[in-house]
Amino acid sequence: MSTPPSTAHSKLKSPANRLTKLPTYVFAELDELKAAARNRGADLIDLGMGNPDQPTPEPIIKAIQQGVADPANHGYPNFKGKPEFRQAVAAWMKRRYNVDIDPETEVQPLIGSKEGLAHITFAYIDAGDYSIVPSPYYPVHSRATWIADGHVHHVPLTAENNFLPDLDSIPEEVAQKAKLFFVSYPNNPTAGVADLAFYEKLVAYCRKYNIVLVSDLAYGEITFDDFHPPSIFNVPGAKDVAIEFHSFSKNFNMAGWRAGFAVGNPEIVKALYSVKTNLDYGLASAIQDGCIYALNHGEEFLPGLVKTYQERRDVLVKGFRELGWQVEPTKATIYMWLPIPKSFPDSKAWCRHLIDTADVVITPGIAFGEAGDRYFRVSLVSPKETLQKAIDRLKEKGIRYES
Repeated sequence: MSTPPSTAHSKLKSPANRLTKLPTYVFAELDELKAAARNRGADLIDLGMGNPDQPTPEPIIKAIQQGVADPANHGYPNFKGKPEFRQAVAAWMKRRYNVDIDPETEVQPLIGSKEGLAHITFAYIDAGDYSIVPSPYYPVHSRATWIADGHVHHVPLTAENNFLPDLDSIPEEVAQKAKLFFVSYPNNPTAGVADLAFYEKLVAYCRKYNIVLVSDLAYGEITFDDFHPPSIFNVPGAKDVAIEFHSFSKNFNMAGWRAGFAVGNPEIVKALYSVKTNLDYGLASAIQDGCIYALNHGEEFLPGLVKTYQERRDVLVKGFRELGWQVEPTKATIYMWLPIPKSFPDSKAWCRHLIDTADVVITPGIAFGEAGDRYFRVSLVSPKETLQKAIDRLKEKGIRYES
């Protein structure tokens, strides 16, 4: 008979400090709040998640299904992706952004852009190195540097500066040390947008200090009122220092398929490729087939998708205005970023109040860093009728904005 393992010294050793010293992941706390509310019988309306509620377009699904049935796709995928995928990316960048991309050296498929953002960090950050990250921020922009034992210098994003980072506020010693500068426009969570003039200043800044510029363009196609954001590569010379990340999750309702791509400076793309070859395999071949179809036929799907989100945005703009918020229609993303009433100490308290009082869930701004703690994020991933129902609940409970 085998001897059962001893329990006298069975306590496992602690995880690495790089994990235990990370700030609390607020989304896990939010899940606990929602679970407790549902246990008491609450019928929650969840406006907190950023998970698209609409299905992947049927032609994309069919392309994936055909790919699954093809035995040529059943082996390990190529790290660099199918030539057809890289060519479709290059054609998309030219058609949508008027940017020339070499499909052989300037494209890297990703298992979702979040994975790529973490891996580009691991490619450049050693212990003690600096990343510059505007705050509030999409969590991986900061957390990947912390996991790599690096330091993050946060540049506050304020409404007064249109949620753009003030480059002049960055200390000279930080600029000299920094290896990466993350930006994300259209922005999650603030829904702020950047114009070409800002990108020109940013590219010049990164070239001056020899910083790798990481542009996260996950919401490039979810734009309203005839606004279309620039690519960082619309700036002459940007390819000297930059890499840009794109996602299929929001643009094509493909969040569950985990697909994205990076384009840019060949040396930076090669560094990303080197990390990926050591840590994972490539994007599944059958999913690449669906992505190829999406890129080649995106103009067929995007108008309807954008129209849906714009209608939802309009419902919430009208509703929050009626509740006392001064809301301007957002130009892009699937989010709205609103201040919490000043009578509440922080965004977590405001979140708990809405759940307990009106059974409405929002995301507390602290989830995106300390600079977001006087704000909350609302997502447009529910039907118009559900969004209006949430507004009606807030009205019924007398919830209003107090400046």
